[in-house]
Amino acid sequence: MDTITKIILDPTYHELFAIVKAFRNGVVYGAKVRFPHALVMTFLFKTGSLKDKFWGIFRATKQHAKNLGVFATIYKTVMYLQKKLNGNKEATYHPFIAGLVGGYYVFGENNNINQQIILYLFSRVVMALVKLPVKREIVDAPQHTYPIFAAVVWGSVMWLFNKESDTLQPSLRASMQYIYQDSQKWNSLRTLLWHNK
Repeated sequence: MDTITKIILDPTYHELFAIVKAFRNGVVYGAKVRFPHALVMTFLFKTGSLKDKFWGIFRATKQHAKNLGVFATIYKTVMYLQKKLNGNKEATYHPFIAGLVGGYYVFGENNNINQQIILYLFSRVVMALVKLPVKREIVDAPQHTYPIFAAVVWGSVMWLFNKESDTLQPSLRASMQYIYQDSQKWNSLRTLLWHNK
């Protein structure tokens, strides 16, 4: 046991063990995030037997956990290799390259779990990009970038809804249909105030 501990604590192997731990942490985090989400969404919105529901929860949790674990492994491995090829120095573009490789191979398949993860990340990336001009002192305050961002998002989604609605996600399209198009239809005070049509 002492020999194993010595190897684990040896700085020579630190980066290799960091790859192993990244896989482990990705799997654990993916399971912790997906399990409660899948549990709630399944029992609120899915039909079928109890066995089918639990099997669906298990599959969603397993896929999310596996994807994050595999992505973390690829990312850390590509970072390690790039650093070794660059004279043991990490370059500023290395994380982008490692993320590109991992993102393509792990999240490139278009399925519900991957879409949810990518949409979550995309929204966070865009919000970070909105804050970047302030951090870099290109503009002096967040109130100069956020309103423009909000306006562009709403202008874009309303144009898409009115001109290319089939490109929007079905649940977004349905909610916009209810708010903006169904509000055009009524035939009495009762249907104006309480009913869709």
